[in-house]
Amino acid sequence: MRLIFVLFDSLNRLALGAYGGGIETPNFDRLAARGVTFDRNYVGSLPCIPARRDLQTGRANFFHRSWGPMEPYDVSFCDLLRDRGVYTHLVTDHFHYFQDGGTGYHTKYNSWEFIRGQEYDAWKGLAKPPLESFRREYDARHYDPAKKPGRVQHMINNMYQPREEDFPIAQCFASAFDFLDANRAADDWMLQLELFDPHEPFRAPERFRREGDSAWQGAVFNWPDYKRVNETDDEVAEIRANYAALLRMCDDYLGRLLDYMDEHDMWKDTAIVLGTDHGFLLGEHGWWGKGRMPYYEEIVHTPLMLCHPKMPERAGERVGALTQTMDIMPTILDLFGIEAPSPVTGRSLLGPPEPERVVAFGLFGGPVGVTDGRYVMLHYPPDVLAEGLHEYTLMPQHMTAPFSDAEIRTATLSPPFNFCRDMPLLKIDALATAKRPPNINGTFEDQGFLLFDLESDPEQQEPIRDAAVEARLYAGLRDYMLAHDAPAEAYAWQGLEAAEDSRGSSIAADKQA
Repeated sequence: MRLIFVLFDSLNRLALGAYGGGIETPNFDRLAARGVTFDRNYVGSLPCIPARRDLQTGRANFFHRSWGPMEPYDVSFCDLLRDRGVYTHLVTDHFHYFQDGGTGYHTKYNSWEFIRGQEYDAWKGLAKPPLESFRREYDARHYDPAKKPGRVQHMINNMYQPREEDFPIAQCFASAFDFLDANRAADDWMLQLELFDPHEPFRAPERFRREGDSAWQGAVFNWPDYKRVNETDDEVAEIRANYAALLRMCDDYLGRLLDYMDEHDMWKDTAIVLGTDHGFLLGEHGWWGKGRMPYYEEIVHTPLMLCHPKMPERAGERVGALTQTMDIMPTILDLFGIEAPSPVTGRSLLGPPEPERVVAFGLFGGPVGVTDGRYVMLHYPPDVLAEGLHEYTLMPQHMTAPFSDAEIRTATLSPPFNFCRDMPLLKIDALATAKRPPNINGTFEDQGFLLFDLESDPEQQEPIRDAAVEARLYAGLRDYMLAHDAPAEAYAWQGLEAAEDSRGSSIAADKQA
């Protein structure tokens, strides 16, 4: 068996033709027609790196800590594949792996290649960048060097990517083809082709723009902050047009991979899994981005496709069963005939669907989303800035820096959870001032409880209240938290009623009073 795992970042399900989207994506659609498309796939931990920890370990991690490295007790699918003689190779331009908070992910693979230059990757150095030229070329609302100094690095990087073949996505696919050329005659390998696109900033060559998408004549306007929409209609159209262009670029390069599979007759012995970490709000519900705002479907309901060489009869099949990001890990193991170990809570996509499944998703220190595939409930704690939460870790790193002195001074030693291989952990106060999402973009103070019936209201325009549905979803949340051995204080912080778990600890059972 050979596997190509294609992972895009911020891939909006509702933009893809295969999911009814309005942007032309013939190659995403082509893969959907050849394989199985999962119609009710949801995220677990948000955002980027927490989602990747779910992917590697097969379990949600947002109850225990925020964005951070792989932990010493984490078991990656790479570890298990290596033990069975399966070679793993990573090609990526996702630069967060190479910051403090991304430690230990890429090194799990047998080999890896990092393509430089995405977003604010500290790639090319200019001691005196041409700021006046930048101010003329880029709109100050997205690129003001004084207010957004981190984005200067992106403008510098762009100077060294003048041609389409210089773009990181083009280089990622070229590297992937090099790997396939060298290894397509071999067996027992997995290639993870991981693209930062179509993550913002939405930059793509002009050939991917379409007449009528936008009438914008101004400076580059393609990097919205995670905030409420206050732009004009023309400005909204320009941001969306840039996302559409970048998505077309992703589709174009995906098509080159599918063409390669056709040319070399690889469909008979090579599987493809295609997914994303989360979606992105493009002005829907009055918001840009992810994380800071309610977990609307555009963010948490994501595309997922699987093409298996031994299942040609399932070509074009749509699966309506509820699935989740962490299901990808046991699926990868299952493809190679490996059983998932006990800490894994995800379910293989190759197995029968679980009836009446309820899953949860969220961001550490924020609300929790719960869904059964029809109803989705967003539960908010009584006070999102309240003390009482703790980060449990042996790797005290935030996204771009270690935990602060103030955080580390609160550390005590905690007994292990049931997935920590008997390793004690640092228990560190989750300070409201910590440099972690969503604190770096705002808080959830201006939001509250939401319940939607996706069957009657798929666009989530009319929230409802239904005591029976809420009770069932809260019971599902309780079971989900128990399955992940969530910390006792996580229940209390969320304002949930107390109950007793198998260890006699006071935890939560159902909804808050």
